Amino acid sequence: MKSLSQFISHSFEISEEHLLTSWLFIKLLAIIYFIAFLSLAVQIPGLVGPNGIMPLQEQLDYAFEQNGYWAFLYMPTVFWVNSGDIALQLVSYAGCFLSVALFFGYSERKILIILFILYLSLFHAGQTFLTFQWDTLLMEAGFLAIFLTAGPSHLLIFLFHWLLFRLRFMSGLAKLLTEDPSWANLTTLNYYFETQPLPHVGSWYFNQLPEWLLQAGVLFTFFTELIVPFFIFLPRKFRIFAAVITIFMQLLIIASSNHNWINLLTIVLCLFVLDDRIIRKIMPGFLLPANLKKYSGDSKLTRALPVFAVLIITSSVATFLNITIGDKIPGAIQQYTYLVRSWGIGHAYHIFPTMQTERQELQIEGSYDGKEWKAYQFKYKPGPLSQAPKFNVPHQPRLDWMMWFVPPRNPEFMYFFGRFLDRLEQGSPQVLDLLDYNPFGDKPPKYTRVLAFKYEFTNFEERRETGNWWKYEYLGEFPNVRPRRP
Repeated sequence: MKSLSQFISHSFEISEEHLLTSWLFIKLLAIIYFIAFLSLAVQIPGLVGPNGIMPLQEQLDYAFEQNGYWAFLYMPTVFWVNSGDIALQLVSYAGCFLSVALFFGYSERKILIILFILYLSLFHAGQTFLTFQWDTLLMEAGFLAIFLTAGPSHLLIFLFHWLLFRLRFMSGLAKLLTEDPSWANLTTLNYYFETQPLPHVGSWYFNQLPEWLLQAGVLFTFFTELIVPFFIFLPRKFRIFAAVITIFMQLLIIASSNHNWINLLTIVLCLFVLDDRIIRKIMPGFLLPANLKKYSGDSKLTRALPVFAVLIITSSVATFLNITIGDKIPGAIQQYTYLVRSWGIGHAYHIFPTMQTERQELQIEGSYDGKEWKAYQFKYKPGPLSQAPKFNVPHQPRLDWMMWFVPPRNPEFMYFFGRFLDRLEQGSPQVLDLLDYNPFGDKPPKYTRVLAFKYEFTNFEERRETGNWWKYEYLGEFPNVRPRRP
């Protein structure tokens, strides 16, 4: 058995099995960073710019009013200096430029640090539009990647394993803890493809599968999220199995769902569950680097890693315990985890812990006289019945996605929705740019209303007869309709 000193020494040593893996991970992370920054660049003014739905400056002013100069500690962002449209887009496009530089190997350590700071800044700037698990996953993966520039130490490889484990296992356990009936009776996939935030054409076809196969898919989901993640920490054959199953599951999700880049990033994280021997076998020879950098393992950056490892592990464990047992966690620990997570690390993950069994779509209409109404059209969310659900991976259309959260009528999302309607009535150009079609040109409507519909996928026969991908039932004027549950 290794002594404690031997164990500590081993954790600082470079894993020779992950030199190529680390090189490839940074290249692929650069691509995902580029996608994430570009996706935000084309939306950010309409979301949180001065004329956007939820202006960032209002949030900054409120944070400073509550905490004074300590506000930066809980809301670290470069936008304290300037929160205008130009600043927001400059940071976003700078992230794109630096991602390209990172891909080509320029000043990797410095660029990775800057990319992390820029995305952390946008994460806080985005408020409710960026409170999603793909954003925190990207930040934490990007943070760990900084330490890869000093070499893939065994401790660092463990932290990548820990990140992938949390993402997968916590998502599975959350499904059990919520006691959601659709997960319990294996009917989740009877609804998922139809009721997810932004379905695409593949979702329609998956929705036509026989019920026995859909139930088998639920069991497979539990297997991949509750059992397979433990294989990550077992000997090589088990790790390879875990990577193959996880990658296969991510490809299935891409084929049936619009979930931006999170599935791509999950696949990339599987590189550390594999090793260089496998990568050399499956990667075309002309793509392999001629030489790989050698590391001594005694970098100051490597020596600083244990401090951040403690922060990541303690925060992620405490955060997950807070989700599972709630108020039993002492307030001081909750405050500690909140602070750590504010800096982009130590998050918990719980993807789709509950399943919606009905899809409510909201149609926003405007009028000059209160008699003739015209509808706004969104870029990606379901609208016209004959319009095929769009494939938008790896882009993340934040407004379209957020519209899915409005029908349950939770106060947080009703607030965002009210601000959105206000901007439509004001004719904000930045907000209108987020839409596919504005029927009112340069003169905004005097009145707006919101109609609620129950949307369902058609089946093969209905599609042949009507040409429609969807069918709907009118529910009434929102919010004077029953709220969607959950």
